[in-house]
Amino acid sequence: MMAVTSDYESIAPDDYSDEGPCNLDPNPIEVITQTYIHSIICAFGLIGNALVIVTYIYYKRAKTMTDVYLLNVAVADLIFVVALPFIIYNEQHGWLMGMVACKILRSAYSINLYSGMLLLACISGDRYVAIVRARRSFGARSRTLIYSRLICSSIWVFAVALTLPTVIYTELFEEQTLGAGSGAMMCQLRFSMNETAKLMKVLVPSLQMAIGFLLPLSVMVFCYSSIVCTLLRTQSSKRHKAVRVVLAVVVVFIISHLPYNTALLSHTVSLFKERSCEEEKIKLQVLAVSRTIAYLHCCLNPILYAFIGVKFRSHFQQIMLDLWCFSKKYIHTVRSSHGTSDVCTTARMSSEGSNNMSSFSA
Repeated sequence: MMAVTSDYESIAPDDYSDEGPCNLDPNPIEVITQTYIHSIICAFGLIGNALVIVTYIYYKRAKTMTDVYLLNVAVADLIFVVALPFIIYNEQHGWLMGMVACKILRSAYSINLYSGMLLLACISGDRYVAIVRARRSFGARSRTLIYSRLICSSIWVFAVALTLPTVIYTELFEEQTLGAGSGAMMCQLRFSMNETAKLMKVLVPSLQMAIGFLLPLSVMVFCYSSIVCTLLRTQSSKRHKAVRVVLAVVVVFIISHLPYNTALLSHTVSLFKERSCEEEKIKLQVLAVSRTIAYLHCCLNPILYAFIGVKFRSHFQQIMLDLWCFSKKYIHTVRSSHGTSDVCTTARMSSEGSNNMSSFSA
């Protein structure tokens, strides 16, 4: 059994200073624990991001640049949480799906990483313009939805382009086991030349750290620092609440992604050095734990960026109310159904009449 691994964490068996083969497979307890945690991530990530998408499509609509960015973040996270259980199952039971599914599923994390992180940076930039540069941007943001869609499209194309090495070098092959004629089917990266392997094992993790973490982090720190300074100069209690929201967004981002990127950097630096088998096992365990923590961010994004908003919560409540009304329509009599319809109409009008929110409430 194998744990879910990132694209470029594998190494050659002759990289170790120990004599004899080095078994890097995790023990069954680690695999079971990781499977349960990933299942929880999938469940909450699927529910949270699906609700965000449904709310924006059927109720709230994308009216600002931040709305467009949030909708695309939810789509990116949803792609990953849908792909994750298929990856887990196939890695633990031998890859049962074909080559196309192998390449697509293996690329899901990379696409989510680049697109999701860059979109979060765009959200921080839009909030910076809306609050710090409020006078200059007054009335302009609602008229620039076309630009936000172009930016999102460019980010998706850029994310796919950065994922091409994974698509190109991921192959479906049969693992050869000692003393046996055949083994399980594997879906992993394979390189025909050592020079290519060395280049990709350094280049791709470096791009992940630079574009998928350091660049968004730098943008977020600058924008949110400026936003906090601006908000602290006001005397509104709502503004000070917004400061706590900003701090929560930045802290959660750092806690989620800094451990994995630090572990990935350490692992990449040591890839071409001789090291002991035990040392490599410890590094891979740290990578596995920190990677799982990074996965949690796709569950937290809906809470940090969507459900925290007053207007978004009102639209979400409208979804729940409409579902309740829909069920009542087919369960109760015509008379009670008519009464329920009146309640729904009143609630919808009340929900639509609530428009007050800060730039931090999507």
